[in-house]
Amino acid sequence: MALLIAAAALPFFVSDYRTFQFTLVIGYAVTLLGLNILTGYNGQISLGHGAFFAIGAYTAAIMMDRWDLPYWSTIPVAGLTCLIAGFLFGLPALRLEGLYLALATFALAVATPQLLKYKGIEDWTGGVQGIVILKPSAPFGLPISPDKWLYLFALAVALAMFLMGIGILRGRVGRALIAIRDHPTAAAAMGVNTSLYKSLTFGVSALYTGIGGALSALAIGFVAPDSFGFFLSISFLVGIVVGGLASVSGAIFGALFIQFVPNIADHISKSAPWAVYGVFLVAFMYLMPTGIAGALQIAWARLARLPAKTPL
Repeated sequence: MALLIAAAALPFFVSDYRTFQFTLVIGYAVTLLGLNILTGYNGQISLGHGAFFAIGAYTAAIMMDRWDLPYWSTIPVAGLTCLIAGFLFGLPALRLEGLYLALATFALAVATPQLLKYKGIEDWTGGVQGIVILKPSAPFGLPISPDKWLYLFALAVALAMFLMGIGILRGRVGRALIAIRDHPTAAAAMGVNTSLYKSLTFGVSALYTGIGGALSALAIGFVAPDSFGFFLSISFLVGIVVGGLASVSGAIFGALFIQFVPNIADHISKSAPWAVYGVFLVAFMYLMPTGIAGALQIAWARLARLPAKTPL
C-alpha cells in the first residue's frame, strides 16, 4: 500500500517529461507481465510481441482519431482485439516449440510494420505518416496536466491488470501453465488440456501486450509503423530476462530497464550508446543471473536468516 501511494504521488514531484517517461514504464510493465506469463510461466518463447503491441496502439489511435471515441474506451477494445489475434496465432503455433516458435513469432514482428504501411489500409492506419492523437485532459476540471492525468489513468489500469495476473498465476490455471512448462507429457497425463492452455495463454499474453500498447499510444500521442520494428520485440524479451523470468514484480524492473538504461547509455556515450547498453546488459546478467527480482528475493532471504542482535 505504501508503494502504491508513493507511485500515485510520484507525478506531483517530478516534471511532466519525467511523468511521461514513467507512463511509458507502466505500459511496458503491463506488456512484460503478459510476455512473462507466456514465456516465464508457460515456456513459450515469443519474439513477436511487438506486433501485438502495435495492434493495441493502432486500435486505440484509430478509435480516437477516426471514430472520435473517448480514450478510456480504447483500452478494453485493444485488449480484446489482441486477445483474439493472439489466440488465432497460437492455434497454428501449437505445432511449434522452442526456437521454431521463436522464429515464427519473429516473422510476425518483422512483417507487422510492412503490413501497417500497406496502401489498402492506409485510410485506417495513416500509412507511413501514422496517426496523431491528442492527449486527453483531466476530467472534472482537475487542475493537473494531461501527462499527469494519463500517468494516474495508466497506473489504475496497470493495477487492475497486475491483480488479475496474480489471480491467474496463483490459482489452478497458473499451476497448469507451470506444469506444461516443466513437463508437458506429465501435465497431459494428469488431464491438463495442453493445446487449449497454450492457445489461451498466447491470447491472454497478447491481451496484456495490446493494453500496454494502447497506454503507450495515449502517452506518446502518435503511432507510426517504424515505431514497432522487430527490435521492440527483442527489447521486451530482454526486459523479462533482466527483470526476472516467472516473476510478477520482474515486469516492473524490466520496464524500468527498457525505458531508462538506453537513455543512461546515451548520456554516457553519444558516439556508441548501444555499446554502453551492451555493457549494462552483460553486467546485469553476470551479477543477477536470475534477474533483478530474483536477486532481490535472494538478498531478502539472506537478510531474514541473519541472527537478531541482542539489545544493549
